[in-house]
Amino acid sequence: MSRPAYVTSGPYAPPAPARELTVRSADGARLHVEVHGPEGAPPVVLAHGWTCSTAFWAAQIRDLAADHRVIAYDQRGHGRSPVSPTCTAEALADDLEAVLSATLAPGEKAVVAGHSMGGMTVLAAAARPRFRAHTAAVLLCSTGSARLVAEALVLPIRAGRVRTWLTARVLGSRAPLGPVTPLSLRILKYATMGAASAPAMVEACGRVVHGCPREVRHAWSRMLEALDLENGVRELTVPTEVVVGTADRLTPPVHTRALVASLPHCVGSTELPGIGHMTPVEAPELVTGKIRGLVAAYAGDTQVREGA
Repeated sequence: MSRPAYVTSGPYAPPAPARELTVRSADGARLHVEVHGPEGAPPVVLAHGWTCSTAFWAAQIRDLAADHRVIAYDQRGHGRSPVSPTCTAEALADDLEAVLSATLAPGEKAVVAGHSMGGMTVLAAAARPRFRAHTAAVLLCSTGSARLVAEALVLPIRAGRVRTWLTARVLGSRAPLGPVTPLSLRILKYATMGAASAPAMVEACGRVVHGCPREVRHAWSRMLEALDLENGVRELTVPTEVVVGTADRLTPPVHTRALVASLPHCVGSTELPGIGHMTPVEAPELVTGKIRGLVAAYAGDTQVREGA
């Protein structure tokens, strides 16, 4: 599958990987995986969100790959991972476990960072043996565990059944997004980013989101509408840090506060003033710094290997 037409130059352009591989998930779904940085360096695994791709993590990959082994993969149907008929939280957990097993040595543990649906992927996998065997710590960016549509603030009307119904119809629309235009970028910025986001930043996000096929966008929106991973929150026993923007309309801070209250081992919570849903793009230095801090505290030079 050819690479989608993302931003090709500048700070938002995805860097070229050191190597690429295709990983098979439990049901045979093929996942495109990229590995950046030196072999043998502390590993970091990045799981992107709904309608995004590995390109979404361009800033983190560019910085971390200098001294980390950065593993980024396209969720099924996104980026260069082929469309799959199975769009469930269980499939997301299967996919993450498959990527961890394929890219990490037995007993090797990584810091796993997930954004939005990528964070929900982590919650779905939290109780899985292979996830626990390969995860040293977790960063959850702009993540919720349940009531995603009911709590979303995309539509500026009073909370209740009407808003929930309308929000589900808007987010789950089958309508094509069409080309990236000034109007489409204004809509994307309103729904997903803070008011101060720079035009180049908004365009980079727009090209990633518009690259997602509409049938994939619709199928995963249905899964997110019914999502309930509150048990997964209680099962996420590794050290976990959470980040959210105060202007996040898709997963507003109410979700992060619920995570903090329920996570067994929460080691930090940050609410970023004026930042929207796209935290790794809108606050790249902070998100990268959080990942570096988790590596230093819980992985670093103490990679656990069988027989060590």
